[in-house]
Amino acid sequence: MKTGIIGLGAMGAPMARNLHTAGHLATFWNRTTGTATALAEELGIAPAADPQVLAGQCALIILSVSADSDVLEVIDALAPGLQPGTVVIDTSTVSLDTARAAAERVQAAGGE
Repeated sequence: MKTGIIGLGAMGAPMARNLHTAGHLATFWNRTTGTATALAEELGIAPAADPQVLAGQCALIILSVSADSDVLEVIDALAPGLQPGTVVIDTSTVSLDTARAAAERVQAAGGE
């Protein structure tokens, strides 16, 4: 399954490396471009230009970002690129209200 990672911090970068090793990582995106560039050089995979582009390339998207507002911002950015049935998993530490709002936005865009 083509998988994308958004957020390359303490959790996201190791997940991206493991998915790459398993042959599932299609692309990734990070707000700090230097972090994405370094991982691209390490793995030999080009980062997505933005979350919407990533969403158009992946059947599974894993988010690992730092705060409630960041999760919703990323969801809004990737939503226009979601394909029907795309699965979005959020591993961020956020409030229940944020998790529910994110799920509603993903579903409204055709994702799961």
